[in-house]
Amino acid sequence: MAAPALLVLFGSQTGTAQDTAQRVGRQAQRRRLKVRVLPLDGYNVADLISESLVVFVCSTTGQGDPPDNMKNFWRFLFRKSLPAGSLSCLDCAVLGLGDSSYPKFNFVAKKLQKRLVQLGAAMLVPVGLADDQHDLGPDAVIDPWLQSFWEKVLVLYPVLSEVEPLRDDEPLPPSYTLHFLDEKTDQNPERIGTDPDRPVPSESSLFPARMLSNRRVTDPTHFQDVRLLDFDISGSNIQFSAGDVVLIRPQNSEDDVQRFCQLLRLDPESRFTLTPNSDAPVPARLPRPCSVRHLVERYLDVAAVPRRSFFELLAAVATSDLERDKLLEFCSPAGRDQLQAYCDRPRRTALEVLADFPLTTAELEPDRLLDLIPEIQPRSFSIASSLKVLPSRLQVLLAVVRYRTKLHRPRTGLCSNWLASLDPERGEVLVPLWVKRGGLRFPPDQDTPVVLVGPGTGVAPFRAALQERLSEGKAANVLFFGCRSEAKDFYFRSEWAAMTAAGKLQLFTAFSRDQEEKVYVQHRVREKAALLWDLMSNKHGCFYIAGNAKQMPAAVRDALQFAFQQEGGVSAQEAEQMLVAMEKTGRLQSETWS
Repeated sequence: MAAPALLVLFGSQTGTAQDTAQRVGRQAQRRRLKVRVLPLDGYNVADLISESLVVFVCSTTGQGDPPDNMKNFWRFLFRKSLPAGSLSCLDCAVLGLGDSSYPKFNFVAKKLQKRLVQLGAAMLVPVGLADDQHDLGPDAVIDPWLQSFWEKVLVLYPVLSEVEPLRDDEPLPPSYTLHFLDEKTDQNPERIGTDPDRPVPSESSLFPARMLSNRRVTDPTHFQDVRLLDFDISGSNIQFSAGDVVLIRPQNSEDDVQRFCQLLRLDPESRFTLTPNSDAPVPARLPRPCSVRHLVERYLDVAAVPRRSFFELLAAVATSDLERDKLLEFCSPAGRDQLQAYCDRPRRTALEVLADFPLTTAELEPDRLLDLIPEIQPRSFSIASSLKVLPSRLQVLLAVVRYRTKLHRPRTGLCSNWLASLDPERGEVLVPLWVKRGGLRFPPDQDTPVVLVGPGTGVAPFRAALQERLSEGKAANVLFFGCRSEAKDFYFRSEWAAMTAAGKLQLFTAFSRDQEEKVYVQHRVREKAALLWDLMSNKHGCFYIAGNAKQMPAAVRDALQFAFQQEGGVSAQEAEQMLVAMEKTGRLQSETWS
């Protein structure tokens, strides 16, 4: 049997599944296989019937949802009209990337595998369920899964064993060639515009929203800087409801751009055009021609913590034996602990790693940059305002990420620090953005009560919901809010007070550090067991949780289960079944992030 062409399709929200899919593609290239690596929505799903070998790599987002770049594929694949045996000629494998701290761990991969089998596809290996929570990270599952996959492919296609694969120390050709031009120019503009006839803003067509204000809402003495950002979206055609999210793609700091260009001996003002060396499309976000400044500032994620693939690619082109040996050690299974200690735990950035390997970096060909460093991914924020109450405005509650590790320089969140640095009082500030539907949906009818549990910045979508509900005359609202200190980080305090005074809100607060014993929102939920049983059981209310995904959501859920047991007199098992039923009908919803 002739060697097959491999198709690797990925669904990725943050870039991790894309990175893994590209790794599978590189392994195929080393085995001298013809391979294509594409996002699922960049592939004509109707062509699957003519494929022979496919690997699906997909993550799970939100509450068991597929990533944005595979939603069209997802809808097509689950059409009831598809014949049962339509994929009977397909050999395939599914690798899922997930986080077991979420209830629907790797839900998309599991459901995809089941659907492919229903359509007649042959699964070469069991579904891989990589877990961010594993001590060794997702690679603890990915590495052995890939080994099993290739072993199975060799059995199916014995002709591959006759081919001499490329050695690991032989660099693969770069995906693109950069052709530098003689003339120079200023930084290229982002593809944004204010044409009134333009389509609704999206990832490929952003709207330049004018920042109206950038106000700190935590006390100056508080350890955390939290901002309320206010944007003008007049003329954008943007529509959103409570529970929706805004996406913003940040840019690297001028300091990082300069350091990167110095390390690689690049002139930031030089311009180039890109030519793909394979089936890889030219990135649509890059202008043609493009300046080096634009590439580094707005496209390459030089401030991100690099993945293992970064070290593998760097090792393959290393010019120093000493540096190559160290890079190869980081790539090996035996060096995983060292890689974690060097890179993952202290959160060392790609830029800092390049500085630590100066001989290799100085000789690094610009052609390899787009393979080596991933694209800056957009960040999602819950919208903290209602379009019905604040027309043509969009507000975001933003915690500025800044912390210390063993490294000298503080670690900073790329998007939050970039946004926090913008000052509309010094001149016009435009932030390209777009909006998408969020995971939370609120009841449309007038009398259904809602219970909202949103500690910290988790309260943002609930501010939008309460603004919207009060404007519609919906008065059955309960909010549980928690923070460290009533005096330092009690967000929107005066707004909650006004709603409470008007009889439109019941507010319960938990200030964890204002007394010797820590008090959290889950404690307040337990204290209000009788109220919650009445609202959920007798008045068929809806219960919402938003905030950090670590312990809070599970603790709040347990507290609600306790309320059902105590006030409803049901067993623990019956209370759990009630919660599951509420989740299935949308009466219990969560929006959490790690």
